[in-house]
Amino acid sequence: MSGFWIIVPVKDTRFSKQRLGELFTAPQRQALAHAMLEDVLEAVAAVSSDVRVALVTVDAFAIALAQRHGFRVIGDGAHDGHTGAVDGGRRVVAREKARGMLTMPGDIPMVTAGEIEAVIAAHAAGSREPGGFTIVPSHDRQGSNAVAVSPPEAVPLRFGSDSFYPHLAAARGAGIEPLVIESAGIATDVDTPEDVARLMARDGELRSRAARLIAAFGSRAGDDVEMQAVEAVR
Repeated sequence: MSGFWIIVPVKDTRFSKQRLGELFTAPQRQALAHAMLEDVLEAVAAVSSDVRVALVTVDAFAIALAQRHGFRVIGDGAHDGHTGAVDGGRRVVAREKARGMLTMPGDIPMVTAGEIEAVIAAHAAGSREPGGFTIVPSHDRQGSNAVAVSPPEAVPLRFGSDSFYPHLAAARGAGIEPLVIESAGIATDVDTPEDVARLMARDGELRSRAARLIAAFGSRAGDDVEMQAVEAVR
């Protein structure tokens, strides 16, 4: 039995965040992806729970960052999109008899170690035969920003912008009543210009690397972000 795993899928950051093209250049988008991943992994590294961590990726920056933290790197499924990467990671840990796993993306820069620990603890407390399923929705309650499953392959997963309710149905279809947790930091992902504005509005003190980087971009793109952030809090 290899314990409980946190699995973070990371796509090739050279092509990250295409939907932010109206705000940022390709190099800026890649730098933002790097900053967000650093924010996420810093929070993961500070988790006090007894967990192991793996990144599913072939991205050079992500691999170097994983090695710096002492995290495992899994290549299985890394070329197959978000869902394929998560499935690849959980196949690997399931073969090693993991009791469960929590997966979350690398673009939730406001996540904290405390939030992650709270999800893991609630999942452990709520898991019953034949297993457990815990989910944290995105801010709009459409996406699935964190999913914990015990055992790792107990429920089929399919991520996307409208995956939250299908995941609830999938868990129930597997005979598991899902536990839903609201978590502000986990819910704040960054995919669209509106998400950037939301991040900047919520992280007014620029605590995250991602927010500091966006503030430092300047230029017309930076002005647009600032204007959207103002509108978001009115």
